[in-house]
Amino acid sequence: MKAEGKPVNPKRDALTKALKEQLGIGNHIDIDFQDTAIAFADKTDEELKKTAWLFGMMNKHWLVGIGAKIGMTAIKMHLPFVESVVKGTIFRQFCGGTTLLESTENIERLYESNIVSILDYGAEGKTSEEDYNLTMNENIRAIEFASNHESAWMISTKISGLARFELLEKVSANLSLSVAEQEEWLSVEKRINAVCFNARQFNVGVMIDAEESWVQPAIDQLTQEMMLRYNQEKVIVYNTFQMYRKDRLAFLKDSFIHSQQNGYILGAKLVRGAYMEKERKRAEEMGYDSPINEDKLSTDQCFNEGLQFCIEHYEKIAFCNATHNEKSCMLMAQLIAQKGIDKKHPHLLFAQLYGMSDNLTYNLANYGFRAAKYMVYGSVREVVPYLIRRAEENSSVTGDMTREHKFVVKELKRRRLN
Repeated sequence: MKAEGKPVNPKRDALTKALKEQLGIGNHIDIDFQDTAIAFADKTDEELKKTAWLFGMMNKHWLVGIGAKIGMTAIKMHLPFVESVVKGTIFRQFCGGTTLLESTENIERLYESNIVSILDYGAEGKTSEEDYNLTMNENIRAIEFASNHESAWMISTKISGLARFELLEKVSANLSLSVAEQEEWLSVEKRINAVCFNARQFNVGVMIDAEESWVQPAIDQLTQEMMLRYNQEKVIVYNTFQMYRKDRLAFLKDSFIHSQQNGYILGAKLVRGAYMEKERKRAEEMGYDSPINEDKLSTDQCFNEGLQFCIEHYEKIAFCNATHNEKSCMLMAQLIAQKGIDKKHPHLLFAQLYGMSDNLTYNLANYGFRAAKYMVYGSVREVVPYLIRRAEENSSVTGDMTREHKFVVKELKRRRLN
């Protein structure tokens, strides 16, 4: 039985939609990212108290600095009690588990709130061909896992987990490779191709992380080859664009042109960037201009302009807005509404790290958008570098409460637990 109302007139509706888009008029969205009741709906009172305690500890900058140094040393010394402490605190906050199986409970728990997982094997610092092959096999296992779970749509991987860093640096600099290095590079190409081939076979996305600027050209080259090969009919492979770099907005637009000229769909994940201090230090030491924008405002402008570009071409670009920035999330949500785009369009995704920015992820999902968490997993020993970065991100030089801590405390007060 049809609902009463105006008779359907496709031509009229299409003209109305086009006029609204031309005038910048559309549906209005005003998501309350301060709504902690939604952000922490799946946390028990006890879990919330533990989270508040942990972020409170990480708020002490001096403690994080000492803890990072001692923790890394203790892990290298194979002190079992340290692993136990780490696993019961910071690991539990930012990682799903030591294995995919152990992570399943957290993955399914997110899915109950309509949040999907991007599986991210968190091992870093590998240096041997054996290690690279193990990482490749772990990525393929994650792809197979995702194909059997509606709650997991994609995996994320680092090329430096599949290749020697120095080799990536040499390829990026366009230096001649020795015969042995050419064979080594061929093995790298085979490994990343094996991951992407399996991803297409199982219909699972692969997000390839961006890394340091001096190895990024090799990563871009490999990723573009994989997109050209596997993104013909739908997007399987995504490249990552670090918008704190001065050249990435132009590179994003050039990548789109390349995809159109070569008949594939561009997969683009936008991030602000994670190596700013390292990039600036290296540039200063080696005497070249820093590739990083001069200030945060410039980075924000580049990010948001890139976001708008992707939304403008959303039918030909599969786009992941991977940010913890509230304004950039709101901008994307408003653009989707103004243009009358389906909030569930398969080319549009929001993503944040597991254990952070729940106020963004949960409220976006509650509003009907496609939202995801990066679900990092791996043994405690393997993910310690990742955990240290998360602790440092959430610490504060002034000792003021971090954003994460403030939201948790707000929810504790709302529940009258504080």
